[in-house]
Amino acid sequence: MGSRGREIVGMNVDELVMMLRKAYCDEWLAYYQYWVGAKVVKGPMKEAAIAELTQHATEELMHADMVALRIIQLGGVPVTKPEDWYKLTNCGYDAPDDPFIKKILQQNIAGEQCAISTYKKMLELTKDKDQVTYNMVLTILQQEVEHEEDLQALLEDFDLMMAAMKGA
Repeated sequence: MGSRGREIVGMNVDELVMMLRKAYCDEWLAYYQYWVGAKVVKGPMKEAAIAELTQHATEELMHADMVALRIIQLGGVPVTKPEDWYKLTNCGYDAPDDPFIKKILQQNIAGEQCAISTYKKMLELTKDKDQVTYNMVLTILQQEVEHEEDLQALLEDFDLMMAAMKGA
């Protein structure tokens, strides 16, 4: 832990570390939800969904890495037991037990919307208090917004295709 790096944080560092630990749990659960969703998804446009879900899984894992590094910089320890992810998560985990593409997309859109809300709160809390965390959170938030947009566009394409098929 860098003592000077901790000193420049203008807020309760232990509270910040706890928020980051919860976000870390969210990222791991999001990673797995995307990863397993890409394996089980079924239905029309499944190849497009697999590509999108796989890319998002990679980015969620990158977010977990970024958050873990920041936790360590602040003198904390990332959550070390996967069973604790469920206890600390902000956004939960929505198992893709129904593999139909529309359901998988809806589940992941809901997850992204929760992540956007979580990171927006963190952005507001760290603004003018911790520039390092603020910049990291801003980067992650931008990607979460892109994920939501990507998934919603894919869902819209799916719905349009299904409507066209019904009309044919």
